[in-house]
Amino acid sequence: MPFESGLRCGEIIDNSRLCAIFGCGPQGGMRRSLSSNTLVLVSNHVESIYDDRWIDGVLHYTGMGKTGDQSLTFMQNKTLKESSENNVEVFLFEVFSEKEYTFIGRVCLVDVPYQEQQPDELEETRTVWIFPLGLVQGQPFAPNQALLGKLAARKEKFAETLSEDDLRRRAEAAHSRTGGRVVTSVARERDPWVSAYVKRLANGRCDLCDQAAPFETKNGLPYLEAHHVEWLARDGLDVIENCVALCPNCHRKMHVLDTKPDRRKLQAVILRRLDSRGGATPGESRGTASFNRDGRRIPAIENAN
Repeated sequence: MPFESGLRCGEIIDNSRLCAIFGCGPQGGMRRSLSSNTLVLVSNHVESIYDDRWIDGVLHYTGMGKTGDQSLTFMQNKTLKESSENNVEVFLFEVFSEKEYTFIGRVCLVDVPYQEQQPDELEETRTVWIFPLGLVQGQPFAPNQALLGKLAARKEKFAETLSEDDLRRRAEAAHSRTGGRVVTSVARERDPWVSAYVKRLANGRCDLCDQAAPFETKNGLPYLEAHHVEWLARDGLDVIENCVALCPNCHRKMHVLDTKPDRRKLQAVILRRLDSRGGATPGESRGTASFNRDGRRIPAIENAN
């Protein structure tokens, strides 16, 4: 008989009730219950070190293991990998606010697990396993857009505390394709590490007008805004090879005018920045198409005409 949790999609419960319903332990993001023959997954967007993200209705969920490379045969990674064969039912919760577990529903693997690079809890780059999960039935839960904004602000505030090396590692490991999920509209989840890193490199000056930031934030940092030279709305990539830091005036100018001379200047800034730090993508050349580590095209300096 299929396990019935009695929960509705979007229903919020606390951890003690979650444990009582499924008969699982109170800790961790992957909780196996023998009594209910279930595996409860918790995607914690508030406290977790893992980089889980929704793309086109699929949750790319990071496996188990906080330090070092993850193993596909390790504990609940193996359970999840074999869930289509071992008859273990998998249920998903998401955490958008502390101690609040939002029930998403029953999920299953919709593609084979794959590997990528993510930082561990010691800020060391390591290889993790990603499990593409889709709902067995129904549509993905649509969280409040303001709530997602608060989560992004929380990550950006944390980014301010990182060293430049740690921030660079996170930015370089960022995903070129932004996560998106349905709210009142589709919210593009821009990577906070990319944004924070290009602002750090700008050193308080706008990459377009070369003037100092117009004011400081409440935390005493120069106020600049991250801008993607090739807009995300035009399928641009959310990577440091496509991102600059602008003052609010120049940022608005780029979204209103987006002239070729300004684009060329910003692309030249990016190339100088990559060259000075040894971060240029292999095979990159002036005036030609460049490709990021995923093999996708990034903007090249445009011809004058």
